[in-house]
Amino acid sequence: MSLQLTILGCHSATPRTFAHPTSQFLEINNRAFLIDCGEGTQVQLRKYKIKFSKIDNIFISHLHGDHFFGLIGLISTFGLLNRQNDLHIYGPKGIREIIELQLKLSNSYLQFDLVFHELESDESKLIYEDDKVEVHTIPLEHRVYTNGFLFKEKLGERKLNIEAVKENPEIEICDYQNLKNGKDFIAEDGTVIANDLLTFSPPKPISYAYCSDTVYKPEITSVIKEVDLLYHESTFLKDREELTGTTKHSTAEQAALIAQKANAGQLILGHYSSRYPDIKLFEKEAKTVFDNVSLAEPGKVFIITSKVSEELLLAHQN
Repeated sequence: MSLQLTILGCHSATPRTFAHPTSQFLEINNRAFLIDCGEGTQVQLRKYKIKFSKIDNIFISHLHGDHFFGLIGLISTFGLLNRQNDLHIYGPKGIREIIELQLKLSNSYLQFDLVFHELESDESKLIYEDDKVEVHTIPLEHRVYTNGFLFKEKLGERKLNIEAVKENPEIEICDYQNLKNGKDFIAEDGTVIANDLLTFSPPKPISYAYCSDTVYKPEITSVIKEVDLLYHESTFLKDREELTGTTKHSTAEQAALIAQKANAGQLILGHYSSRYPDIKLFEKEAKTVFDNVSLAEPGKVFIITSKVSEELLLAHQN
């Protein structure tokens, strides 16, 4: 069980030579997801050597340009690369109309199917599920309909306590899978050996919460409680808190309060306003509330396993 998050872009509004709008690439339990797709996302994917073929599911938080203007370009490139696999796009109602109109008016044709999953609920919903991972929406409050996304590993199999198993010669290899599935062992004389005497609990499932553009909304902490890794936008510092009401954004301190209330393992800040020349100020402000704070930067990689957590800055970032 593991999680690796690569920050492709993390700044607000307009792209610049040194600042890229929001996009992230997440790998969790051998599943890959693209989260938001601001302008230039495909360039960033190439820069950090992320294979386009890994992307089958794209999650768009809301229909502001700095979060999805790169989507049609990426889709077009998939077409040029002769992609065959379906591409699933999860996003607000209206995203299908936007993309299909762009394809229609540019007379573009794809050899693969676009499968749209349009969202409009104001409650948290399960929107993706396979045998290893599930994804829930996190209802946010912004100037347009917006969701964050909670990515969660499913509980894995129990681990065999080999020493305990060897003490029971009736247990054969063919019984191992039942034990991993949590079943007790019943001996020939009818004796029941409790599963927890023969196995160890599986590692705690890892989770990641992506909270895109939003005003401070403590209600979301019930959805993301105990999350291992939390990204929360922090457009402003406390000195501009009066702007959060009209722009529907958050401060670094407010992001830290969300992390604190959710009892998150680690907080990542991002979506910085360009009015601040030093993003370390965001970290400083957040740490007055919550200790384990990191700054999103293009090329930074966050890795979590069932045992360790670390962050890296890709050597080829520059």
